[in-house]
Amino acid sequence: MALARKTLFRNRRFAALIRSLHAVPIDQEGIGKEGIRAIAAQLQRGRAVLVFPEGSRTPDGAMHAFRPGIHLLLKKAPAPIVPFGIAGAFHAWPRTRGYPLPGPLCLPPCSNTLAIAVGEPLDARRYAEMPREVAMQELFNKVHNVQRLAEKCRRK
Repeated sequence: MALARKTLFRNRRFAALIRSLHAVPIDQEGIGKEGIRAIAAQLQRGRAVLVFPEGSRTPDGAMHAFRPGIHLLLKKAPAPIVPFGIAGAFHAWPRTRGYPLPGPLCLPPCSNTLAIAVGEPLDARRYAEMPREVAMQELFNKVHNVQRLAEKCRRK
C-alpha cells in the first residue's frame, strides 16, 4: 500500500492503475487524516506500506522537509521504518515532464539512471516519543544518508 496525492486520481485510467497497486488518496493540503487512518490500519494488520515522507516529487532534485503527518502516523501505528534512498529520480522524471525517461540497464550510464539503497530498520516507537521537530529532523537525516548511498551506487 502507498499514499498518493488525491489529484492523481482525477484521470480514470491512471486512478485504476494506482488503485490496483493499493494506493490510497491523500489530501496534501492538511495532515491527510483519511490517508493516515488507512495506512495505520494496514500497519496494524502487519502489512507493509510505502510512504513518501516529503509528500511529492522534488522540484529541484534535493530532499525537502518531511510532512507533519508522518509523526502522527508513527504515533498511531509504530511499525518498523525501513528508510529507502532513491537517486536519479529527479533526472529521470522531473515534475515538468509528463512521463519518465528510460534508463535501461543494458545501455551505457546516463543522467536518468536510477539507484536505490535500503537502510537498516528503525524503531518507530522511539521517534513517536520524541518531539515532532526532533523526530522529523532525525528521520530526515537517516533517509538522507541512505539517499547519498544510493547516489554513490548510481551509474552516471
